[in-house]
Amino acid sequence: MSMNRFLQLFSLILLMGCSITPTNTVVIQLSNLQPLPEALAAEVKPLRVAVAAIISPQGTADSYAPLLDYLSEKLERPVQLVQRRTYAEVNELIKTGDVDLAFVCTSAYVIGARDFGMQLLAAPQVLGETVYHSLLLVPIDSPAQSMADLRGKVFAFTDPISTTGRSYPVSMVKQMGETPESFFQRTFFTYSHDDAIRAVANGVADGAAVDSLVYAFAIEREPALAAKTRIIHQSPAFGIPPVVIGPTVRPQVADELRMILLQMADDANGRLALEQAGFEKFVLIDDTAYDSVRELKLTMNDD
Repeated sequence: MSMNRFLQLFSLILLMGCSITPTNTVVIQLSNLQPLPEALAAEVKPLRVAVAAIISPQGTADSYAPLLDYLSEKLERPVQLVQRRTYAEVNELIKTGDVDLAFVCTSAYVIGARDFGMQLLAAPQVLGETVYHSLLLVPIDSPAQSMADLRGKVFAFTDPISTTGRSYPVSMVKQMGETPESFFQRTFFTYSHDDAIRAVANGVADGAAVDSLVYAFAIEREPALAAKTRIIHQSPAFGIPPVVIGPTVRPQVADELRMILLQMADDANGRLALEQAGFEKFVLIDDTAYDSVRELKLTMNDD
């Protein structure tokens, strides 16, 4: 073979080798981009939101569904509601990062901030305020006029770490030199404020202490409850139950969630969702708003 013929064949082999595309290489044509496959879109991690059982599970689902739908729309991300029976169980979900966002009671926040760095995100505003009270309820036909008149009676607590549903009424009993065990004939937990209201309305309990916001919300939706119960005492104001995140939530995510909540009242769909949950809007709130709850728990030596 002549040298010229050899060089021609060698050049041809090189050109062929350069034109071969490896079988494990994906060629992307920028002129023909397509949306992500639906299978990949379905793999987007949902935002997990816990709502403490301030109201019953069904009531929670009904009241918060529009709000969670709104979050999902604004985030362009699925939102998953997570419910647990007790406030302590919700706190554990926040601590471990099993939920991203939570609506908790005041005592749950105070305990979580102290024990593992739970963080305030925002707080709902109701009737222009960010406070609420513990209401002492009795059946409408009860002769009781104060906590002292409930000695030897059956009393319904809401949750073991509820500010309005347990800590405050227990503090009233302790001020009389008693304990719940010595003062009441029997106590039980309802694990939601609306169920405590119904326990009193239906004569299952002789008394209960409940969240004033839940009581107002409940009697608006079910006026018969107002006709069957009577308020005999109202506590001083406490900081309203807040919206919180755990220590594992990234700052960018926290900022986005906070912005969406704070701007809800400026949006027609947002206002409808707020109304369904019983809120006017979300606002920023300072940790010092919960100092009175800390003082209450300190005087009780109560975790």
